[in-house]
Amino acid sequence: MDYCFARSIAVIIDSAMKKANKFWTFIGVLLFAVVVYFLAKNADIVTQVIYKSGAWAPIIATLLYPLLAPTPITTDPITVIMVVTYGPWAGAGIALVGNTLAALLEYYLGTRINKIANFEKNKKKLPFGLGKMPVNSVVFLIFGRMIPGYGAKIISILAGTYRVPIKKYIWTTLVTTSLGSLLLAFGTTGLVSALKSLKIFGLN
Repeated sequence: MDYCFARSIAVIIDSAMKKANKFWTFIGVLLFAVVVYFLAKNADIVTQVIYKSGAWAPIIATLLYPLLAPTPITTDPITVIMVVTYGPWAGAGIALVGNTLAALLEYYLGTRINKIANFEKNKKKLPFGLGKMPVNSVVFLIFGRMIPGYGAKIISILAGTYRVPIKKYIWTTLVTTSLGSLLLAFGTTGLVSALKSLKIFGLN
């Protein structure tokens, strides 16, 4: 196992669990708000542009999820755009597939790391007592992914590092990604509708 690779991944994750996590969480929330506002104001234009792209738009959007998986950049704005364009159910479906692919990639990255990366120390930092649970625990795999910011990435990489059985990893991942995708999709739909109905910020 490559020592430098393992150590670099460990440093990235440890950073994400500290100050960097707060920074990227703020950036993610800000970007989400900007995208929602822009789509609420220009939904028709955006929809027409994406529809003209044909089947390539949802395919490219789905592939962006795993491509962004190794980075701290949030994929929520992609989900928002898909929801506004194709509706909440289709948007949630695209997010589900994309996030699952991203989770599988993160799991694979985890399998490339051994205990030399000192992940047991990072695991103990997880809140709500999750750090005391075994990595292959269903509760750990499901609720750990719900931690805002770094939760999903940390759980995925830890699952790969500790070789959680792939079947258990996939079904627990599907539980959280399904719920998260639906909540974001219908939450976005309601938020955009509310902004338009209230006619605030110059929205019509």
